[in-house]
Amino acid sequence: MSTDPWETLRAATRARVGLGRAGDGLSTPENLRLAAAHAQARDAVHAPLDADAVVAALGERAGPVVHSRVADRTEYLQRPDLGRRLADDHGLERGDHDLAVVIADGLSARAVHDHAVAVVDALLPRLEGWSVAPVVVAQQARVALGDDIAAALGARMVLVLIGERPGMSSPDSLGAYLTFDPRPGRLDSERNCVSNIRPPDGLTYDGAAEVLAALMTESFRLGLSGVGLKDTGTALPPVAG
Repeated sequence: MSTDPWETLRAATRARVGLGRAGDGLSTPENLRLAAAHAQARDAVHAPLDADAVVAALGERAGPVVHSRVADRTEYLQRPDLGRRLADDHGLERGDHDLAVVIADGLSARAVHDHAVAVVDALLPRLEGWSVAPVVVAQQARVALGDDIAAALGARMVLVLIGERPGMSSPDSLGAYLTFDPRPGRLDSERNCVSNIRPPDGLTYDGAAEVLAALMTESFRLGLSGVGLKDTGTALPPVAG
């Protein structure tokens, strides 16, 4: 049996606790682990989205690939405003849909590659009777780009699945942002977010789909999203064993 009092806590979290020290600093192994985590986070921010692979994984559910008004990744990081607006040559066709689903690279294409299609797979069967537009894949995208996309598609609600800002232990975290009556100019306070979708260390696909389906159903009933819409569920996601 270990005599390290921090071992139990370290086994229960990915946070860096009880690291020990060498003199006034971290030990060499911990410094190397920290540097590796930092490199993973930087790689996640700069890695490009493989839109063709996402479209292939979506199969017949896939719609077009669109772009924001950003020219390249450098501009994406420097000009968030351009990442929120849809390029003029988007090719989207207006229809009559309850829901538009947008898969967006955001700040972690890795999160999209690993988790986005699985969330779609778990969610859509829970939306029986909904009219869902073909899933749009968006490059160099911020969350608010979904408002432009949904408005172009004629959708009453948009769900944006997007790579979240990488942390030092979570370079692959996917976020889901829900907005009722999406249109350009919507505020962040008018959205709901389900965050940290990344099994086995975060929320499971089924867990995220259950919360999202409940929020979306209530959003339609109330005719709103954001701070006025609350997740009233009491079930917590299972603890990874």
